[in-house]
Amino acid sequence: MFRPKRLTVIALVMSTITAGQVQAENLSEALTSAYNNSGLLEQNRALLRAADENVAQAFSALRPVISWSYSANRTSVDVPVETTTDSTTARLNADLTLYAGGSNLLAVEAQKETVLATRQSLRSVEQGVLLRAVQSYMNLRSAQEFLQLRQNNVRVITQEFRAAQDRFDVGEVTRTDVALAEARLAAARSLLASAQGDLAIANEEFRIAVGRVPSGPRNVSPAPVSRSLADAIAFALRNHPSILQQQHSVAAAELAIRRAEAALLPSVSLNGFLSSDQDSNETAQVGVTIGGPIYSGGAIASSIRQVRSNRDASRAGLHLTMLSIEQEVTNAYARLQVARASREATDRQITAARTAFEGVREEATLGSRTTLDVLNAEQELLDAEANRISAQSDEVVASYSVLSAMGLLTADHLNLPVQQYDPAEYYNLVKGAPAVISEQGQALDRVLEAIGKE
Repeated sequence: MFRPKRLTVIALVMSTITAGQVQAENLSEALTSAYNNSGLLEQNRALLRAADENVAQAFSALRPVISWSYSANRTSVDVPVETTTDSTTARLNADLTLYAGGSNLLAVEAQKETVLATRQSLRSVEQGVLLRAVQSYMNLRSAQEFLQLRQNNVRVITQEFRAAQDRFDVGEVTRTDVALAEARLAAARSLLASAQGDLAIANEEFRIAVGRVPSGPRNVSPAPVSRSLADAIAFALRNHPSILQQQHSVAAAELAIRRAEAALLPSVSLNGFLSSDQDSNETAQVGVTIGGPIYSGGAIASSIRQVRSNRDASRAGLHLTMLSIEQEVTNAYARLQVARASREATDRQITAARTAFEGVREEATLGSRTTLDVLNAEQELLDAEANRISAQSDEVVASYSVLSAMGLLTADHLNLPVQQYDPAEYYNLVKGAPAVISEQGQALDRVLEAIGKE
């Protein structure tokens, strides 16, 4: 009596899984949505645009500064006779730094290095967004499969419980067998409720990570990882965004030292003004100012020591980052190998557990096995199937973690069908510090307005 019911349950579960996968989405679609809907990416793109503006502001110091002023005054004198005099003056000022020990040029170069570091930071954020999407996708798929497994388990144990009750009614088994089956059924229902809760949590995590509600994940193969561990480490040390970001930070720190040392040199500036009063008397003046520090109370020397210490800290940070990336790649490879071995082992475990369960169940119908034996065999098969679900998910996540550790988990490397953000586009518009009234400045206003409406 057990076999037809068991086969019916299995057929029902398989048909449910197949029907659910017809409308399912693949991982690439989920990653595409995560890339397009990520608020974290938008936040860091805005921070990159802000860093681009620092280049423009540093570049502006190489240009003349022109300003105007207008003053109106009334002067009253009461000795010996009260007199009142009104005066107005309009003035146009212009200043241009001719030489500052190279400080202004160094400031521009330092800000460029900061921009390059910020671009790498954006790449790191992109990798984090995509890896979280992979994890949420696989967690959702595992949660759905666990739920189906628990539902199947409840159905099977319900059949076992009813069979035990029938056999008790005809005196083949004792009340103990019925109680064991009933207890196992209650435990299975508890695990089913837990699986339902896990699925609700996985759905919400998917919604946050991907930016929309899930439509059901498909079966996923691990990402192709063909490099050896040594090659992967070497590649990561050359290309990982965290390392490149730290390298640009070191370069910016080196430029900061040269800029601080330039403060010891004299500076030369060209200045002039044109003024006119109420009587149309015009005054024009052009001059050159040369100056430099003699004694600053030790402030300049302190700033030089400070930026050197910051440079040393950046170098140490680069070394630590390289060690961290090397460890991350090694750990990711280890997790991938463990997941592969576990998945292969669970496949063999399921085959053996299924054979054992079917044999124990047949022996129970002949009276040589107890209900507890059947329930235990069923539980071993269930555990094996649950282990395979976890191992399959772990293998996929581990493979994409390897790509992330190497710096390859990007929309470009994965060939995602998205319009990728070009960090150089905005930078090229602002690097020359265009004026507001210029054609380029007006184009920038239109770009920012379009970004704000997205």
